[in-house]
Amino acid sequence: MKRAVVLLSGGLDSTTTLAICAREGFETYALSFAYGQRHKIEMAAARRIATALGAHEHRVAEIDLRLFGGSALTDEVAVPKARPEDEMKAGIPVTYVPARNTIFLAYALAWTEVIGARDIFIGVNAIDYSGYPDCRPEYIAAFENLANLATKAGVEGARLRVHAPLISLSKAEIIRRGMELGVDFSLTHSCYDPDSNGIACGQCDSCQIRLQGFRGAGVRDPIPYTGK
Repeated sequence: MKRAVVLLSGGLDSTTTLAICAREGFETYALSFAYGQRHKIEMAAARRIATALGAHEHRVAEIDLRLFGGSALTDEVAVPKARPEDEMKAGIPVTYVPARNTIFLAYALAWTEVIGARDIFIGVNAIDYSGYPDCRPEYIAAFENLANLATKAGVEGARLRVHAPLISLSKAEIIRRGMELGVDFSLTHSCYDPDSNGIACGQCDSCQIRLQGFRGAGVRDPIPYTGK
């Protein structure tokens, strides 16, 4: 069976991506990151999801991006709450983690070479997203080009591919696709600033985008939110 490394954060996009990868016939190797983010809840979600979706192997890489900070997710910076939609779409927010996807994809690339895989899957989305520059199609194409220039596998002619199957889908379309694949979205976590019990705030950009997606899909979000 062909193998693929899948970046798995514990959110609904990466979960749907893992399900798509498995449906396409790959033996899935899920890779998550404890990178110094505000909480460990998403790592627990990633572990649940990897098990539920039958990942052949799931590894958690421990790195500490708090060394640099520069983000509300890795520094003493408040997570924005209750921002209107037009504000969320204007500029790059403080929740952007500098170079995060480049770092994550570099780790995935290393594991891909070691296990003899030729494919990496990442759940980035260029439609309903928070303006992150490393979620755009041109970024994915550029990293794939780098992967084939910078690796033994690429130089020897075994072309490496970076798949972003959700890149042009709306959040509602992603949710519908996940449901078609039998994804249990109650296992996922998206909130940037949950409470001490892991309950989503419902007010950060990520929660708002998620909730809008479920409304657009015409189904109820199965996770709890504070105050609801």
